[in-house]
Amino acid sequence: HLTPCLICKISSFSSIDRTLLAGDGGGRMQIYAVILPMLIFAAIYVKKKNAYDLHHAILGLLFSVLITGVLTDAIKDGVGRPRPNFYYRCFPDGVPNYKAVTRQVICHGDAKVIKEGHKSFPSGHTSWSFAGLGFLSWYLAGKIRVFDRGGHIAKLCIVILPLLFAAMVGVSRVADYWHHWQDVFAGGILGLVVASFCYLQFFPHPASKHGTFTIYPGLTK
Repeated sequence: HLTPCLICKISSFSSIDRTLLAGDGGGRMQIYAVILPMLIFAAIYVKKKNAYDLHHAILGLLFSVLITGVLTDAIKDGVGRPRPNFYYRCFPDGVPNYKAVTRQVICHGDAKVIKEGHKSFPSGHTSWSFAGLGFLSWYLAGKIRVFDRGGHIAKLCIVILPLLFAAMVGVSRVADYWHHWQDVFAGGILGLVVASFCYLQFFPHPASKHGTFTIYPGLTK
């Protein structure tokens, strides 16, 4: 149950636009985190004609985003941290309501909106972004040999670019009052860690001798 003190703290965001409660752009996240990397995988396949590489790239990407999604939802349900915009989820008319004796908060908003308001930590959009685009960064690092010690800054910029897009998604979640900065930070770490594990399950480390190849049967690092 929420306490009046917590409600007062959350109400400091009362200047937000209530239309922010209507939707959170989940469909666009599938494009950023899944469809965009797949298009890049397909483009590399057209050039290299390596079906084995394409298969591993898509499979690793799907593992990354799905595992991250399961972990994120499990943590959200376990933690139950209120979102920054929870005040208007609880009191759509902006008028707080408490029990007379216990001063316990009485939410009179839509039950589904209130339930969704308890899923702030960690940020699902951020974790998905780093899971998909983080995997893409690993993939590109291997394909363009970013760790060849050639001093090519352009290669490093290409690898960092997907991570920058993922970071901007996290910043937008804070700016739109859907998440606290801690939610975004934790979501980013979670997605990137899962992406790293999934990539290394299907491909050699980009800095290794065979960093540009897929792990074929019988190929050792």
